Amino acid sequence: MTFYLFKNTVLFPIIIGIVLMISCGSKAKNNDEVKEICNKVKKDSLIIVGANQTESYLPLLKNKSIGIVANQTSVIFKNRVSSSYSDTNISQNLIFIHLVDSLLSLNIDIKRVFAPEHGFRGTADAGELVKDGIDTKTNLPIVSLYGSNKKPTPEQLKHLDLMIFDIQDVGARFYTYISTLHYVMEACAEANIPVLILDRPNPNSRYVDGPVLEIEHKSFVGMHPIPVVHGMTIGEYAKMINGEKWLNNGIQCKLTIIPIENYNHFLTYSLPIKPSPNLPNDQSINLYPSLCFFEGTNVNAGRGTNMQFQIFGSPFLNPQLFKFNYTPKSNEGAKYPKHQDKLCYGENLTEVKNLNNLNLSWLIKAYNNTKNKEDFFNSFFTKLAGTNTLQQQIEAGLTETEIKASWQEDLNAFKAIRKKYLIYL
Repeated sequence: MTFYLFKNTVLFPIIIGIVLMISCGSKAKNNDEVKEICNKVKKDSLIIVGANQTESYLPLLKNKSIGIVANQTSVIFKNRVSSSYSDTNISQNLIFIHLVDSLLSLNIDIKRVFAPEHGFRGTADAGELVKDGIDTKTNLPIVSLYGSNKKPTPEQLKHLDLMIFDIQDVGARFYTYISTLHYVMEACAEANIPVLILDRPNPNSRYVDGPVLEIEHKSFVGMHPIPVVHGMTIGEYAKMINGEKWLNNGIQCKLTIIPIENYNHFLTYSLPIKPSPNLPNDQSINLYPSLCFFEGTNVNAGRGTNMQFQIFGSPFLNPQLFKFNYTPKSNEGAKYPKHQDKLCYGENLTEVKNLNNLNLSWLIKAYNNTKNKEDFFNSFFTKLAGTNTLQQQIEAGLTETEIKASWQEDLNAFKAIRKKYLIYL
């Protein structure tokens, strides 16, 4: 059974509006970072994420032992009225309070934190082993849910009365936070522990696209028969996991969802905190579903640069056709990037208009203009695609239009299922 808690918050948007009129003034004109934050908050000022609705979920936590699945995006947004912006007082006007810190300050008994891929603070490389440990700020034990221990064990759930899940997703099947959601729901259902989801917007929710995963290609980068871009929030997706009985033996998890206020799937939403090290801005998040396919090829998708998932390139692409070039270097989030210290030829997509569909043209173009086509794809590509058909279609020379036409029947069937679980229009 799923419960929803709604609360009408009137003062918050009004206060935000006042803050923006005062804070985003002339003194911020020379501070790009301040201006960017101001613009994001202004654009999304009416959207109130689940975590911000403390009064709605606090009664559910009182006198209970709590576990929480969280990372650096699990924050409450607070604003403080100020007469001016200086170059150094950003945090005094727009404040991010971590959910864990907020709950501890309210005397909620948090027993342990469960961390997904990239870790509790969100600094680990993609695919890097995240270890258990102790959070130095709160002294809470951290349990890694990435690596060999993807599903909480009965011992790790022992003495918990309720599990909170609050993580910012980006709406792509291969972004592993929804796989973590699956395993958390499954473990909690088996242990008869309710799950409270604090919902957040999906920045790629305006469309549904891509091949639907074939279950024989199930992996941690794709666990369910859904397309690459599913168009659902974490809360909606949790409802689908339950309703379609995708958990082990068809077991269902007791869910309570705190929905986002003033939100629909067609609103633009900018993430003020990057959801993982290699998705630094709105452009990378928008391009990620299309460019992540390159992770299953010999093409670098911008890792090892400051334009991750906004450029692509390879030493093997034709430099006469691909005029843009760059050299990947070891950096935060990519200690050992593909083609490290090698000149790569490719394309710069930083100015590409916002996508409302999955783009295969860059992938097809790269394949058609690479040396040694037999070395282009690797075994990871099928896991990302969720099918071996896409690689076969590209190798056979099908056009993007022909490939996308082959998805439509499965996409229409998925959309009919998806409709049953939508919370937002």
